[in-house]
Amino acid sequence: MAQTLYFPLLLIALCSISECVQHHYYYINEGKNWTEAQRYCREKYTDLATIDNMNDMIRLKKSVNDAPVENMWIGPRRTNVYKWHWSSGDPVLFLNWTSGEPAGTNECTVMNNGQWDNEACNNTRVFICYNMGRGLVFVDQEMNWRAAQSYCRQNHIDLVSVRNQNESQQLENFIKDKNSRGSPVWIGLFRDTWQWSDQSNSSFRYWYTGEPNNAGNNEKCTVIGAYSQRGWADVACDDRRIPFVCHDDKLIVIQQNLSWSEALRYCRQNHVDLVSVQSVEMQRRVMNVVKLASTNAVWLGLRYSHIFGIWYWVSGETVCYQKWAPKYGTSEEDCEPTVRSGAVQSGGNWHWISRPETDRLNFICRNY
Repeated sequence: MAQTLYFPLLLIALCSISECVQHHYYYINEGKNWTEAQRYCREKYTDLATIDNMNDMIRLKKSVNDAPVENMWIGPRRTNVYKWHWSSGDPVLFLNWTSGEPAGTNECTVMNNGQWDNEACNNTRVFICYNMGRGLVFVDQEMNWRAAQSYCRQNHIDLVSVRNQNESQQLENFIKDKNSRGSPVWIGLFRDTWQWSDQSNSSFRYWYTGEPNNAGNNEKCTVIGAYSQRGWADVACDDRRIPFVCHDDKLIVIQQNLSWSEALRYCRQNHVDLVSVQSVEMQRRVMNVVKLASTNAVWLGLRYSHIFGIWYWVSGETVCYQKWAPKYGTSEEDCEPTVRSGAVQSGGNWHWISRPETDRLNFICRNY
């Protein structure tokens, strides 16, 4: 039985960090191994398909509906590094482990007496979904973690995420009110070793039942099935008979080392323009793609005018949102006679810096 409570502070926006990147999917009917497919997608599009949420999954399904094949490569590849994720795709900004946890190799998480323990995902527990219209939903049915995730996605939005101490306390109070047995409750936190080809932080997963199983200890790449629900499976990466799905984003890193003016010309001839960063959301999109750069900074569409003494975007917008590194973007630095343009660091805190426009860097074009 599901019990609900409207809980505004725990509602998670449909447009999360990764979900606002609009992926366009392209089915490529050529047999290649995973590495060859990755190279093709990076040359022709952005990368092998990244899937951020169910909306992406639905769009990808539509793009491959007529594919007369059993499997197609997509972006996830197994690594040796475990990372924690929220099922919803929210960033992991807060953790509330019981002392000594997480212990062992268990990959799923319960809330128990206000704190978190990691458990085997095949354990059966009651669980908490969230719903944009109804808030928190307590489901008084015991399921394993994957089944609980599927139930929440089919009937609500997803398993619940917890972003800070205040939300953790409110969730604890909700569970005490609804969970009369006092048993541990599944939440949306899980860990795995899968990494998207484009280095995206997307935590969306859509495995078939029983997958990934790493049969023969050699299945490190991912295919999406062509039939039924089009779930995912892990397979060996060297099978050269498999077609694949690429994605193209609104932002693309160009791994050529050009001056700022050359980069501007390239983007306007081949795409739309150098990227303008006018919001926190756009900065997050930039952070998501800039990891693919081969230089330590990447050109943005940001320029300094010595005549007017201001920074401006080449799209014609003024610089409202700012993400300058310390000592950059200041009036003292802007007084230098060198013509300067704006770049974003390709690592660390992804701050903006100014560089002489003759420096040769990778750059980000926008496709919209």
